[in-house]
Amino acid sequence: MKKFTHIRKRDGRLQSFQRKKITAAIDAALKEVGMADHALADALSRETVDHLQAKNFAKVIDLEKVQDAVEHVLVRKDLTDAAKAYILSRQRHADARLVKRILGVEDELKLSLNAIRVLERRYLAKDTHGRIVESPLGMFQRVARAVAEPDLDFGGRSAAAEAEGKFLALMADLEFFPNSPTLMNGGTDVGQLAACFTLPVDDSMESIFGTLKHMALIHQSGGGTGFSFSHIRPKGDVVQSTQGIASGPVSFMSIYDAATDVIRQGGRRRGANMGILRIDHPDIMDFINAKRNGNAFRNFNLSVAVTDAFMNCLRRNGMFSLVNPRTRKVQGHVRAREIFRSMVTSAWEMGDPGVLFIDTVNRRNPTPALGKMESTNPCGEVPLLPYESCNLGSINLARMVCDGAIDWQKLERVVRTAVHFLDNVIEANSFPLPQIESVTKTNRKIGLGVMGLADLFLLLGVPYHSEEARKIGTNIMKFITQKARNASADLGRTRGSFPHFQKSIWPKRGFDALRNATTTTIAPTGTISLIAGASSGIEPLFALSFRRYIMEGTELQEVHPIFERMLRERNIYSQDLLAEVAHTGSIRGIKTLPRDVRNLFVTSMDISPKEHVTMQASFQRFVDNAVSKTVNLPQNATLDHVRHIYHLAYTLKCKGITVYRFGSKRGQPVSWGRPELALEPEETGACSPERCFY
Repeated sequence: MKKFTHIRKRDGRLQSFQRKKITAAIDAALKEVGMADHALADALSRETVDHLQAKNFAKVIDLEKVQDAVEHVLVRKDLTDAAKAYILSRQRHADARLVKRILGVEDELKLSLNAIRVLERRYLAKDTHGRIVESPLGMFQRVARAVAEPDLDFGGRSAAAEAEGKFLALMADLEFFPNSPTLMNGGTDVGQLAACFTLPVDDSMESIFGTLKHMALIHQSGGGTGFSFSHIRPKGDVVQSTQGIASGPVSFMSIYDAATDVIRQGGRRRGANMGILRIDHPDIMDFINAKRNGNAFRNFNLSVAVTDAFMNCLRRNGMFSLVNPRTRKVQGHVRAREIFRSMVTSAWEMGDPGVLFIDTVNRRNPTPALGKMESTNPCGEVPLLPYESCNLGSINLARMVCDGAIDWQKLERVVRTAVHFLDNVIEANSFPLPQIESVTKTNRKIGLGVMGLADLFLLLGVPYHSEEARKIGTNIMKFITQKARNASADLGRTRGSFPHFQKSIWPKRGFDALRNATTTTIAPTGTISLIAGASSGIEPLFALSFRRYIMEGTELQEVHPIFERMLRERNIYSQDLLAEVAHTGSIRGIKTLPRDVRNLFVTSMDISPKEHVTMQASFQRFVDNAVSKTVNLPQNATLDHVRHIYHLAYTLKCKGITVYRFGSKRGQPVSWGRPELALEPEETGACSPERCFY
């Protein structure tokens, strides 16, 4: 009897015939109905092959015939429940294929529906009629080719071809993704690849409206912008040129916000801004309360630049001096606790403003001779000098686990390739402004970070909120930063260090060369983690099971894949259980589940505020730039919770901190069991709705 050599997929492609894949499919069906028995699955797969060979003498067989044969064998063996489970699984996969066809996406990589939906909406190239003209793999090929091109100048065609292959493998294997503008614009006529920009706003109409124009150009190209409005004179101050009265920084922020509303970033995502004001500015109370009147500043994240002097004054319960930035003179005094109380209350009510510990930021400034940093990108993870930009990318930590342990050799390989990739982005980038190109190439900052941390902990069997998890996080980030700096040093020796290397802190720290002034950052990874099928940044899971509504009300039940696999392996999987989990998002209160399961699969609101902050601090210790992290609080959290979070973050030397109390923002997109608050594809991370732009 002839044996099958190949199987014909639905799209006509041929793959080698592997019986183990049939075994795996039957195994999954048996587990779903509480009959985990690998030996039985193996025997049934053998019987399936025998059944097929008795009916078919060709060496190539269609996939559909194989699946029909599996159903036949299961029914013949009176395994009715397993047969139903297998049929339902086939139907789910068929539904997924249908959705992808409706979206017009050819998916060679078998990405999730969420990933495909986001790619279709924002990333995949389209023709002039809006039809998709590339697949996810095609997108990665486009980006890899564009980012590898600078290697032509450093090593010729062979070096560029080798780099392209490495970059493509990194993305196609879902091990590393660059920031969204690189995926969107790499290899296109737009060519703007950076995500993060900061622009100066000085105390003049020329500067205010000149920067507004620059912001518009950056948003149009897909980037986000950060501003410090601290140099603008306070409202009520004199305007000598017109003998008028100044309206203050908050009024000009409103103009920036309105302009952002009408500028879609390349038509693919809404504009993102960070607005920052120093805590000693006379208009600080207006700034703190700016979002409390409803829909104001929807295109802005706000952060107060908190100084050491303020924190010391707060401890003493002293009066704090407010300084006019135009005259540099003290304009008034406010009790520090009054300012702090307003910050805490507004954050508790609205999630804004966040806090930026500006003196902590500048103590870690790698190029202090070039000036102080006053602002950050929209999510706060990259403090930058005026006109600087930064290219970000994140490693999928879930892909760095092998046989229940971290594969350190693989992680090092990915780090080195990712640093090479991000440095090339600077060379390949089409900068929106000449000033940005000049300053960016002066310091060549990159920000390599991570996503999938919560997934990694699950794969290791370590609860996110444990001391062991924080130690693992510290060791991972220390390793990544060390290897990233080593890779940057190697590039510095072969390509040249960043021009201001000798003016930086690095020669005194023993480096003889360094290509990039910074190498590491922790970004929130909103959409790229969804494409990768990974948890966001270093956040805990937001929910284990929830409903998502796509395509004119189509409902999809979402279950975290590691959680689902564990349920099947323990023979406790059921639709009723998933429905119960989807109602709350958490399993902490489901006493029928084993204690170790409830302890391992924790969600964001199962974790105490202290555990959130200490995880952020464990990463910040070994991150060059900053860490984007949101302390998600339950709806019944108190003002004292927020107050303690701010004090702890400052004590632990975090560069900034953000809190978000669940349900405090009207129209919140993240919820469980309520269709009117269904999740959008890019809003599954633990960021607050208005902070997770990236």
